[in-house]
Amino acid sequence: MYLILVGLFLIFSPAYAESIPDYDKPYAPIFTDKSVYSWTDKIIISVMAPSWNSNPNQINSIGHLESHSIKISSGEYSLKPYRLTETNSNSGIFSGEIILTGFLHDVDGDGIFDTNPRTTGNGPTNGFLQSDRDDSISISFEFADGVTLVESIPVSWNHGTIQFSKDTFVLNDSIQIRVIDSDLNLNPEMIDSTTIEVFSDSDVGGLLVNAMETSERSGDFISTITLSADSSSSGNRLYAVPGDAIFAKYDDHTLPKPFSKSDNQYVETFAKIDHSALALDRIHVSPVFLSDGFGNPITEYLANIQMQIVGSIENKINYDQEFIYFFQIKNSDGIVTSISWIQGQLSPNQILDISQSWVPEKPDSYILETYVWNSLTELMPMSPPTSTIIIVN
Repeated sequence: MYLILVGLFLIFSPAYAESIPDYDKPYAPIFTDKSVYSWTDKIIISVMAPSWNSNPNQINSIGHLESHSIKISSGEYSLKPYRLTETNSNSGIFSGEIILTGFLHDVDGDGIFDTNPRTTGNGPTNGFLQSDRDDSISISFEFADGVTLVESIPVSWNHGTIQFSKDTFVLNDSIQIRVIDSDLNLNPEMIDSTTIEVFSDSDVGGLLVNAMETSERSGDFISTITLSADSSSSGNRLYAVPGDAIFAKYDDHTLPKPFSKSDNQYVETFAKIDHSALALDRIHVSPVFLSDGFGNPITEYLANIQMQIVGSIENKINYDQEFIYFFQIKNSDGIVTSISWIQGQLSPNQILDISQSWVPEKPDSYILETYVWNSLTELMPMSPPTSTIIIVN
């Protein structure tokens, strides 16, 4: 017996000074598996009470006697007496659990209550206790005559979050959506689910998908969808094209104070759909040449004579693409003497001729540079830049 008590002392001595609890020096700390609980969570309770290990060869119990009872209570409801049993013979550690059942509340906004509040049970694992949104659960143990030990833990609603597994996807990706909201863990002994709205720029109607809890008490919900640019949205498939933003949201009806119990708020996130091809491989730029006003190529370039800079670009992917085609001309001193651009959209696999006029002011050796970007704001290169030397007489 002494060796076992010493072992327990070694485990718990950093937090508690007493080494051998007895009735004259009560020592029976009460532990719970979490520091804060949601309104429909499971509370696992442990009490270290070696003095109540009355028979080292049996599984002993505490709390079930009216004279030395355990009481578990919320603001308005309580379970008493509540029995805890020894984890194994001669351990001196007693455990049990209760399930919080919340109050009548519509969690998903469909007009139907999603909870079954009740208070019943006498332990060690059959207890159900009603609780409020902002509550405190009190666990008391009358350790000895006139000596009651108490532990209290808070209960509260939480702000939920939603997120995509990445910020950017391509069409062949599997897309994971994650909701973290412990208030949706309505039954801590089974896998719960919640509904997520998913939509894209190209399909604002979108679809509804189920997200399943990762384990019985996690409050962590995951749904997986796919994308299609060829088929309409259906099931867990969302219609979207490269360049779209996709969105996911759910309606949180369990908001903490200062919100009221009847308030709700959408929680939303988004991601981008990109092309599977690398940005620099999406548009092909042909070498430029100079022509006269009728489109005939010229080989001699003269100052103060207007000429056309001619080139072409080709959309290498099977989706529309916005583009900005820049022309920049520098003189032999590296000074930019001319800059212009053409903005437009390429259809799938379209080849588009580009033409811009230019009048060189004086004879010199010029460098003509071309750039193709997706937009003036993002400035993402869509093709490698080109450079051409033009000698003007």
